[in-house]
Amino acid sequence: MNTRPVLGSDKGPFALSASFNADNSCFSVGLESGFRVFSSRTGDQKTAREVGGGIGCAEMLGTTRYIAFVGGGKQPKFPQNKVQIWNDATQQISTSLEFKTPVQRVRISQTHLIVVLLNKVGIYRMKMPPEKVADYETVNNPFGLCELGKNIIAFPGRAVGQVKLFDLTTHNVSIIPAHESPLRALALSADDTAVATASEAGTLIRLWSFPSCTKLSELRRGVDSAIILSLAFSPSGTTLSVTSDKSTLHIFDLPSPSQQSHTTRAAADDHKWKLLSKLPLLPRQFSDTYSNCSAKFEMGNEPASFGPAARSATLQAGIPGVPGGRPTKGLLGWLDDSTVLVLGAGQDARWEKFVVGFDEAGKRAVWREGWRRYLD
Repeated sequence: MNTRPVLGSDKGPFALSASFNADNSCFSVGLESGFRVFSSRTGDQKTAREVGGGIGCAEMLGTTRYIAFVGGGKQPKFPQNKVQIWNDATQQISTSLEFKTPVQRVRISQTHLIVVLLNKVGIYRMKMPPEKVADYETVNNPFGLCELGKNIIAFPGRAVGQVKLFDLTTHNVSIIPAHESPLRALALSADDTAVATASEAGTLIRLWSFPSCTKLSELRRGVDSAIILSLAFSPSGTTLSVTSDKSTLHIFDLPSPSQQSHTTRAAADDHKWKLLSKLPLLPRQFSDTYSNCSAKFEMGNEPASFGPAARSATLQAGIPGVPGGRPTKGLLGWLDDSTVLVLGAGQDARWEKFVVGFDEAGKRAVWREGWRRYLD
């Protein structure tokens, strides 16, 4: 495998969280003393700001000068119940929004600002100051689950395992009863036509179409339970990447409807359980769709008190102001249809680049091309 040597090995300050911008060209990191912005393609630092306190959540508006902040960490710069819109050109706060309860996460685009509270999602037009469009009650959402696409928003509904989809153009609302257990991860395809969901059970990933809200397929990560850390569609929507607290990156090729209906002996030969997948009466684990390939990524060496994340998707705990209460781990972002990044924050903050392709035998494969500890 083509594995590049480590690019940097010095440990830097503690990273509270990491987040990609809308096109995954950059990622922002909240620190105990400020924030930093990095190039996704190289992992090189682009911007570093000391603001005199902790930033638990930093969400970039594209590659422009605006970043949405929530205070966090041991000594937060701002209260956790406020969203601050930072203008990096002036290095000042342009506007802010205050809420009655702590903010779990923020999503931002050129047109909209989404604020996620423990039991509510607020939708705003991106103006100065932001203009409220709507808000919706949700089940407990301590991980701040919310995906902002071009024209839709996906977030938990009022019932356990339910996904609510809000159309930004029509303001129509759709509901998907996705799982029986609480949601743990969400993803939207680039064209807003597909939704991927995982529950805290961590065994199955389900794919749903939009706007019909019908189930397209089920993908099996494994038989034993795990924490799904992140889901991400490739830019073309033909591949789904999945990370879990098993330190495993899974790659699923998503077949077209014609391919889904085409069953051959070759398909059975490629299946995890070979011909057993075609035998009747065996448990469904033998016939389910498994990942086409997988690789290991680094969770990083963390103190016991800053583990990957709490297993429960409904209980609130951990570091104030940080989505999920724990440093970001296993965050996925595609650069193109063959390159996917895995980010981790914490004491051992890492950037890893993986290439998805084929090995010498023509089998689907994924391998790590390079990595670095991105903080100085």
